[in-house]
Amino acid sequence: MIEDLEPTITRHVVLQLEQMGIKPAKIQRNLQVKNLIDLIEERNEGILTASGALAVKTGKYTGRSPDDRFIVDDEQTHNTVDWGKINHPFPEDKFDKIFEKMRKYVVDKEIFIFDGFVGADPEHRLPIRIITDHPWQSLFVRQLFIRPTASELESHKPEYTVIALNDFKAIPEADGTKTDTFILLNYTKKIVLIGATSYAGEIKKAMFSVMNYILPSRGVFPMHCSANIGKNGDTSLFFGLSGTGKTTLSADSNRKLIGDDEHGWSDRGIFNFEGGCYAKCINLNKDAEPQIWDAIRSGAVLENVVIDKKTMMPDFNDGSLTENTRAAYPLDYIPGAVIPSLGGNPQIIIFLTADAFGVLPPISRLTKEGAMYHFMSGYTSKLAGTERGITEPKATFSECFGAPFMSRHASVYAKLLGEKIVKHKAVVYLINTGWSGGPYGIGKRMNIHHTRSMVTAALSGELDKVQYRHDEVFNVDVPITCPDVPSEVLNPRNTWSDKDAYDLSAKKLAQMFVDNFKKFGNVAQEIKNAGPHI
Repeated sequence: MIEDLEPTITRHVVLQLEQMGIKPAKIQRNLQVKNLIDLIEERNEGILTASGALAVKTGKYTGRSPDDRFIVDDEQTHNTVDWGKINHPFPEDKFDKIFEKMRKYVVDKEIFIFDGFVGADPEHRLPIRIITDHPWQSLFVRQLFIRPTASELESHKPEYTVIALNDFKAIPEADGTKTDTFILLNYTKKIVLIGATSYAGEIKKAMFSVMNYILPSRGVFPMHCSANIGKNGDTSLFFGLSGTGKTTLSADSNRKLIGDDEHGWSDRGIFNFEGGCYAKCINLNKDAEPQIWDAIRSGAVLENVVIDKKTMMPDFNDGSLTENTRAAYPLDYIPGAVIPSLGGNPQIIIFLTADAFGVLPPISRLTKEGAMYHFMSGYTSKLAGTERGITEPKATFSECFGAPFMSRHASVYAKLLGEKIVKHKAVVYLINTGWSGGPYGIGKRMNIHHTRSMVTAALSGELDKVQYRHDEVFNVDVPITCPDVPSEVLNPRNTWSDKDAYDLSAKKLAQMFVDNFKKFGNVAQEIKNAGPHI
């Protein structure tokens, strides 16, 4: 039984599915928000909150399952994927067997289809089809990806298909998976299979991984970053891992948001991969992040947010289900968001790091080679505050500021970054949003007003007018002055009462950078030389 489709579209879609061997009992395609919410409530898959958002629970998995993610190892991928701790190989024949099982599984089932796009630039966008077995996940992907127009939907021909069946489990002994959960990416057949996990972020990040694999061969630089645009049309990028302030610092009342997470950079400029936002909302505060707060309304999906049973309002401070509570909503829920989400070639690029050792300068300017080095390193610190018995911060290096989603070697993406910097004369700054005056537990977190002033000075060109000193340990150029920032703050050594302790900590972190970079193997010497010196 086929519903919610015009006859001509129905035949077109059914034929496409039959060509893949998919013959479900019932198809619902690109349903409107209201229809999806009605179905979700009817099936008790979620509840409407007083704010109008839909609250759902993802069950056993409240985050990604990186050890259950595999890439099919075949003739195309064998020498192009960076195999290792992150990218696990999976046999072609095992993929085909699981795919066949999933096709049989849906024969007597209802499926929900979202047809749309990844990528706001028509020249580089990827037509996708996402098949799910639960309406709430169809609502999620509808809000996160780029929705087609009526005419685009009628002629839609997906290039990639994602089949996410929450209720289908693998048998590890027979299927070759580690557990009953799996995320399988087949770049040759252009199919992604996801099973036995209800965490919808797996769908989002699977498509990010796809774009990260296919775009470099087209000369397009895929990026895990946020982006905004100024009143004069100047575009800026913000790279950074979780906890570095990427979302906070790119949300600027004087600039318009292009996107908060995933972008591509072609010769035409940058473009958002997505049509929505997937914001963390643990401890969400209306005053601190009003844009996210106001976006949590009708049509938004709340994952694992605890709802007060009396008021039916979300309790964003309750992390009893998970600290990884999330809100998914369309980009047009953000006032002034750029739609279609396109921008020019960036002139300013900002790398964000939260250094809990308290030794990195709060802001420094990088050479092209320095930018490539720090991009490949992807440094930040994980704090030990919530883990009993751990008293020191843990250095984390996630190459390209998004290692879990980068299928190719880090040098492939760094090369694209270097080429873009040269071609478009972009300036790169490294901003430390971590600690000053000592390490975590002794020093204090960087003053957010000072950090915002540094970002503003970088974007406005004010930092082009000041003098710099060269930091011999970290091998970066540090401004001696910055508007609205005390000069003593700009030299982290000056903020420490114990200078010898600073020197020891600085050398320790520098050594960590050097040791981490060895894993990249045969990298150009000028890039290696651009890193910290011991």
